[in-house]
Amino acid sequence: MTHPVDIHVGKRIRHRRWLTGMTQQQLAEKVGIKFQQIQKYETGANRVSASRLWDIAVALSVPVSFFFEGMDGAGDEALSGADVMSDREALELLRSYYAIPENQRRRLFELARVLSAPLDRPATDGYRASAGGHTGV
Repeated sequence: MTHPVDIHVGKRIRHRRWLTGMTQQQLAEKVGIKFQQIQKYETGANRVSASRLWDIAVALSVPVSFFFEGMDGAGDEALSGADVMSDREALELLRSYYAIPENQRRRLFELARVLSAPLDRPATDGYRASAGGHTGV
C-alpha cells in the first residue's frame, strides 16, 4: 500500500514542476533519470529516496522541505490548502496570475477579494461586495 507521505511528496513534485513550466522529460533530464520514473514519483507509485529528492529539489530550485509543506503533525494527510494546489485548474490560474504585470495583478487581487467577500459584509477599503459598488467612503 502506498504511504500518504509518498503521495504528498509526489503531488508537491508535480506542483512545483508545473509552476515552473517544466515537463516530466525536462525534470528527468536534469535529475538524470527516465521520465517514467518522474511519473511514478508524482503518483506516489514509487518512493523517492533522500538523495533523489535532493536532486529534484535542486532541479526545481526549492529546499527539500518544500515537498513536505502542508503535511499535518501526524504526517497522515495533507491540509486542505495543499489539495487546492494539486488541482490542475488552480495551478494554471496561479501561473497565469503571476504572468500578469504587478500593478495589474494587485488590482486583480483586490477585485477577487471584493467579489469573494460575503454580501452582508462590506469590504475594508470602501467597496461593498454587493452590486452597489463603491460606497463613497
